[in-house]
Amino acid sequence: MATLQELLQRSSRTFAVGIGLLPTQLREEISVAYLLLRVSDYLEDNRELDDDEKIALLGDWRRVLAGGGARTFVDRLAGAAEDTPDAFVARHTATVLRGLNELDSDAREILVRRVRESSAGMARWTGRGPVFGTEADLDDYMHEVAGRVGHLLTELFVLRIPALGRESERMMRLGREFGLALQTVNVIRGLHEDRDRGWIYVPVAFVPDPETSPGELFDPSNRQAALAVLARLVGKAERHLDAARAYIRLIPRRHHRVRLFCLLPLLYAVRTLALSRDNPDVLERETKMTRGEVVGITRKAWTLGFSNRWIDWYCRRLSIRA
Repeated sequence: MATLQELLQRSSRTFAVGIGLLPTQLREEISVAYLLLRVSDYLEDNRELDDDEKIALLGDWRRVLAGGGARTFVDRLAGAAEDTPDAFVARHTATVLRGLNELDSDAREILVRRVRESSAGMARWTGRGPVFGTEADLDDYMHEVAGRVGHLLTELFVLRIPALGRESERMMRLGREFGLALQTVNVIRGLHEDRDRGWIYVPVAFVPDPETSPGELFDPSNRQAALAVLARLVGKAERHLDAARAYIRLIPRRHHRVRLFCLLPLLYAVRTLALSRDNPDVLERETKMTRGEVVGITRKAWTLGFSNRWIDWYCRRLSIRA
């Protein structure tokens, strides 16, 4: 039986590093939150289920989180056949639920409420289908899968760092923006892969030629239109990332480990965005940082991430593509 730590390592080594920096109580709570959301992701992204099955299972998952029908649900997911990180977590849903039940009641309530909300949003969008007419449509989807995660984390931070209580309203707003920032970068990174599964996270309104559909952007004859859309997505991500930096500035410097947990994905996103800007390769393959870049960014953040001025300077430096 896999442990929570093994599930984290198998599902996301990078995220596991960030979680490992947190104080013990927050580390345990956010580990469970992350794994619960990976189960939701498995149900939404599963390529072996049709949409009606996904919607039904997401509904079952919400009921399990509320306290009912766990055994049947867990038994079904134990047979998940996909060879993906999400499927691996799903096969060990029983372990994740045990971890949830071991948390303090106040943290458990936050996780259950927020994961149920996100799962409901995923079900709504699964039923609606992969059509994004406007930027507001894309933001609505991203709010369900990432903005609500920003709310979840903010509630946990406020719970465990009482000094943040006076900034909670602003942090909730910025936390949503933080989630949208990271999700927009994920959209850019995953353009080619999402296309293969029939989801193209490009608003129709972003396409300069009304006669061209988002799916046709991958045709080499539409390269200029595709680069124009990419530029809009990059600009959108940058605006959200500005809000993410403001979020981090609200976390007191004495809580350096919590700041680092938030700072690392921000810096990785800034660098990934720089590599993606004006880069047609993103239409064909995932553009990633090198292992050396990840290590270097992590080390610098650990040493200097307490400084808001340094964060602003380093983000500018990382945003240079060369």
